[in-house]
Amino acid sequence: MAADPIAVVPDQAHPSGPGHRPTPAPIGSPGAFVGRDESAFHRACDPRVFDWLEHVQAAAGCSHPIRLSGEVAAIDRATGRLLASVSTADLPDGEIYKPCGNRRHAVCPSCARTYQRDAYQLLRAGLAGGRGIPATVTQHPVAFVTFTAPSFGTVHTRIVKRHTCGNRRRCDCRAEPCHPRRASDPTARPCEHGHPAVCWARHEENDPRLGQPLCLDCYDYDAQIVWNHAAPELWRRTTIAITRHLRARARKLGLPWVEQVTASGRVRRVPPVKPSFGKVAEMQRRAVVHYHAIVRLDGVNPYDPDAIVPPPAGLGVDDLVAAVEHAAATVGFTTRPHPTQPAGWRIGWGEQVDVRPISADGDITDGKVAGYLAKYATKSTEATGHVSRRLDGEVIDLYANVHGTHPERLIDACWNLGGHRDWQMLRRWAHMLGFGGHFLTKSRRYSVTFRILRDARVIWRRTEGGHEYADQPADDTTTLIVGLLSYAGSGWRTTGDALLANTAAAMARERHEVAREEVLAAA
Repeated sequence: MAADPIAVVPDQAHPSGPGHRPTPAPIGSPGAFVGRDESAFHRACDPRVFDWLEHVQAAAGCSHPIRLSGEVAAIDRATGRLLASVSTADLPDGEIYKPCGNRRHAVCPSCARTYQRDAYQLLRAGLAGGRGIPATVTQHPVAFVTFTAPSFGTVHTRIVKRHTCGNRRRCDCRAEPCHPRRASDPTARPCEHGHPAVCWARHEENDPRLGQPLCLDCYDYDAQIVWNHAAPELWRRTTIAITRHLRARARKLGLPWVEQVTASGRVRRVPPVKPSFGKVAEMQRRAVVHYHAIVRLDGVNPYDPDAIVPPPAGLGVDDLVAAVEHAAATVGFTTRPHPTQPAGWRIGWGEQVDVRPISADGDITDGKVAGYLAKYATKSTEATGHVSRRLDGEVIDLYANVHGTHPERLIDACWNLGGHRDWQMLRRWAHMLGFGGHFLTKSRRYSVTFRILRDARVIWRRTEGGHEYADQPADDTTTLIVGLLSYAGSGWRTTGDALLANTAAAMARERHEVAREEVLAAA
């Protein structure tokens, strides 16, 4: 359904320009600005309001669009001749509106939705083919893997042993008791700080206690922060271990190595198998990262190193599952020393590692996996109750408190550990609770790139989408589009502009969803 347009109006506490608000000017002229209470009325009464709505259509749903001014020119590549030119001074407001492109749903729902759909196409193409990926990838052994972090202290959790709900997103199944203990059990005694180690509550899905430690003072915040920070390196070592295990398996089966000719003409022998990865990071409610990954087993083409071919006969999904399980159980390393931990912290995966094969007709299908991972690609620390921009010494006291809430203690630990010169990067990622990696990554050969998907969308807008440059030549081989643009500001110029633009975008999305549902019903 359409998003509430009121929820995406600009934050009036932050200026929309590079340093100050623009001065008032008549509506319809470049640099127009009116008062907050009357801006929507004046914009709606402007005779060019529909031209303005069409002009901002590309960024209409964005919470904080980027405004650019200058000139866009189309140049013939062969002769250098100027074919066409459009100046932003001739456009409504004298500026071009560009979506902010933020992937986080809590920051910009509209741009996050676009990112999520691109992520779905990217991940699914590596499983089902299409968009330049051969359809033969459906014949490759593929596994869906979940890597979790170890425990840093007991937290409130919700466990459902048997789901009877039809939709896991709105699960209302009866949960098991959180942490039940018998009175005679020694672990049921209160901790040294006097907090109970037992919780008989059957937590609901929206219970704010979920992810919170039973005792804040017993929780190992330093170890969790360091683990979040080291998670990307742990993932890198895991992919290496999976690759080595598969190569050893191929050697044991007697599969011949492949001879490839390099660009310089040299012949090299390479293993006949190569795994490809697509990975998404999820921030759990307890504020620790865990990974969902797609691992696909590929072969090697002796004539084209970039070609995606099936693995050699003899290597199957069981070998892939065994390689992942072996890597998850054995990979680990110790961090560099820190004054508070001279021996360093031991980094490794938790005990809960789930490996499931993906099949076209089973319970775990390519569409379900791609949708599941794409959903988490737009989330961040909001699941923990903390949302902020990058922190510095001037604002850290607003978010860090050694005696505060769970997120506040994590930020405090991150900032204190980052005070050492060899651990300064922790302070840079304090707003991310120590995690400084990418939330979605993939192997080069796994699938297409975001850039390819975005370029295809730009071409469609310029040629078919009713863009103001649709009448210009679209052949990139002969025509070069040059944007001589400069940054003019960010955010909507007025609250009224945001309200009108986002309302129009919400209505368009609702019509699109209705049409999509009707097409699916007719099919």
